[in-house]
Amino acid sequence: MTDLAPAAPNERIEAIDTIRGLALLGILIINILAFGLPFRAVFDPTVDGSTTGVDFAAYFTMGFVFEGAMRGLFSMLFGAGIAMVAASGKGAAVHYRRQLLLLGFGLIDAFVLLWTGDILVPYALAGMALYFARNWQPRVLFAAAGVAFAYLVIVYSAFFGILTFLPEQAEAVQVQLDAGGSVSADERAMLDEWRELEVNIEPTPGLLERERLKFQGTYWQSVVANAGEVIGLYVFALPYFIIWDAIACMLLGMALYKVGFLTGRLSQRVYVVTAILGFGVGLAVNGFEMAMKIATDYAYEWVSGASVPTNDLGRVCMALGFVSAVMIANIRGYFARLRRWLAAVGRMALSNYILQSIFGIVIFHDMGFGLWSDLDRHQLYYVVFGQWAVMIAFSVWWLDRYRFGPLEWLWRTLTYGRRQPMAARPVGRV
Repeated sequence: MTDLAPAAPNERIEAIDTIRGLALLGILIINILAFGLPFRAVFDPTVDGSTTGVDFAAYFTMGFVFEGAMRGLFSMLFGAGIAMVAASGKGAAVHYRRQLLLLGFGLIDAFVLLWTGDILVPYALAGMALYFARNWQPRVLFAAAGVAFAYLVIVYSAFFGILTFLPEQAEAVQVQLDAGGSVSADERAMLDEWRELEVNIEPTPGLLERERLKFQGTYWQSVVANAGEVIGLYVFALPYFIIWDAIACMLLGMALYKVGFLTGRLSQRVYVVTAILGFGVGLAVNGFEMAMKIATDYAYEWVSGASVPTNDLGRVCMALGFVSAVMIANIRGYFARLRRWLAAVGRMALSNYILQSIFGIVIFHDMGFGLWSDLDRHQLYYVVFGQWAVMIAFSVWWLDRYRFGPLEWLWRTLTYGRRQPMAARPVGRV
């Protein structure tokens, strides 16, 4: 009979915990922009004026190296986790309780802790669907991931085309209407379509006020304003972009786990070659995208966040490069203390992810220090370094005393229906 209990600390795969810790810290590099600046500034440096000087350097560096890669890495590891739970033989009931509880954590993160960019909700939904892929062979998982990525390329390409040609055509129709001319039903529909898209690129005063209230209103004003934005994402972006982004990377993560790539079972040569190819291709693609953004003066189609067809190629290659670098360090014994710190953060990934949202309220909301839109882009990275230090110190301190992070303990206790032992086993005890 399968033991329905979480894995003990000595049964965990340290390499996966280390990579998860790297990904968890890394996603704050991009998320900090959504905490500290208007949301559109995440992709468009013209929103906050980061087109020159040290702020441009921060924008270029983070976009060139990290944008999307850490989220992709986090998603791959979530997929690996699905494969690990399935391999343990604990069954569908445990899996779906885990995902439903994660969905609950995500809804609290999104609606109560005011984090518009929460990824726990799409992860939980994707995880529910991917239980059916748990026994697929690696080659099938790789193929399924390829299909999901191909779908995203098609959608991004279509959106790219719309943003490239639609504004000019819509302007021509509007000029004709302003001159008192008549337009066809198709032209009218095209103009209406552009007007719906345009508010996401050039928000109306009402939408700008709603975003301001998220950070500078009372808590209840912030809840209402944030809920409107989150629901909009769930309705218009989740089913077409966000869920498929998660599914594609999770399928890839499941496949990489099953072939041993994420557990360090492959040769050092494999990781060296993957690191060279991953970083080489990833930086080349990211460099091309950054060059096009600058050359087009940050045209809509290049900075919308969901319209660059090469986006997944760059970020996935970079993610594989980061995994390979960690594996090489692990094999050769490099950076042992740093790897221990990252593994501690990774073991407490849920607690640390929610902690980032709490930091977001404390630092940027008027209920706390009220620094939203007060810091320049490069100054936000001082905040990132501070949060990293706190999360690392907290994770190491906590796990020296307890088996699980606080939210990990709660998640496991509710999943398995019984209180889990919390105290760490003393050193030397069997």
